[in-house]
Amino acid sequence: MPQLTFSQLLTANQLGYNPLAGWQFETVPYQYVNGAAVKLLVDATDVNTRMTVYSGSQTIQERSPISGNGVVGVIPVDEACPSVVFRAGPGDRLKLAIDEVAGGTPSVHGIVILEPL
Repeated sequence: MPQLTFSQLLTANQLGYNPLAGWQFETVPYQYVNGAAVKLLVDATDVNTRMTVYSGSQTIQERSPISGNGVVGVIPVDEACPSVVFRAGPGDRLKLAIDEVAGGTPSVHGIVILEPL
């Protein structure tokens, strides 16, 4: 099951950071004929970040606050971070748009897990 971890320091008022850009599994493989279960665990070091999640033409989550309990350089785990779980179809492009909205410079960390169905 493919996984991607990321950690990024955002600049003040940065909009549209997409950690999935360029990832081998940014597009769900057509070989996953039943699609894939996608699980996202994302947190930040402050509460002024928002995340939008897209799968193909669907908006899964729109400009929702990211959990602010993150620690710089520490990838979130299930027990300490709310997850976003959804089903993506074969050929769907996965996209995250992470925005910093308060002029700060938070660090954003996450893991994306893609499991064929």
